[in-house]
Amino acid sequence: MEFIRFFWFHYARHVIDILLVAYIFYRLMLIIKGTRAVQIILGIVTLIIITFLAQEVLYLRTLSWLFDKFWLATMVILAVVFQPEIRSALAQLGSHRWGKILLPSELGFVNEIVEAVREFNQKHIGALVVLERETGLRNYIESGTIINAHVSRELVLSIFNPNSPLHDGAVIVENARLIAAGCVLPLSHDPGISKILGTRHRAAVGLSEISDAIVIVVSEETGKISLACEGKLESDVDIEDLRHRLLSIFRECNESGFLRRVRIR
Repeated sequence: MEFIRFFWFHYARHVIDILLVAYIFYRLMLIIKGTRAVQIILGIVTLIIITFLAQEVLYLRTLSWLFDKFWLATMVILAVVFQPEIRSALAQLGSHRWGKILLPSELGFVNEIVEAVREFNQKHIGALVVLERETGLRNYIESGTIINAHVSRELVLSIFNPNSPLHDGAVIVENARLIAAGCVLPLSHDPGISKILGTRHRAAVGLSEISDAIVIVVSEETGKISLACEGKLESDVDIEDLRHRLLSIFRECNESGFLRRVRIR
């Protein structure tokens, strides 16, 4: 018992402390990756450097006084500026393992999406559906029309109806909710992608190259279903295979929370 106490106070607690802080910073980087918060943080770092130079190197008293007053209000400023990111972090925290123990989520949204994709496949209707995982997609959500509704087959079908003003963009699903439609995704410039692939397929690969999202594409010309993940595009995916794989992925995500990264197989 004495050995365990000695080991904990002199070694283990320091290692765990460092790992927890590193993990918190890792999670924060995932939340702000691809958002305007990155530019804000760079601006703050720039101000810190200027403050250091003014106080410790150049000894500019007036400028140093001004920065001293500014940093007194820093916490309030950060709370206002990063309000969306803080809200998103708390929402993601509640959506993971401990949140799911109290509020278990169903995977019914997967079946709703798959049934909509089945109809797109049969009727040759083009579609682009993004399923968010760990990496936040706020910048791309903001490029579309916010919907924030329960995922249903009928809603997805109505969005990608050729007469809908939102049918040309992507639908983004976050935490089992259809957050936005008509979203603009980044196109992939990978020279290895087939030249015959259209904008939807290039957008699907482009987003999967910079995030861990899963992107489902239905070709308007052929009705074939494709799946993009980790910068790779798999073509002509069977509808039941799609259902099985998505259920497997999101069931495993629910069980493991954010402690494991689920790879598509």
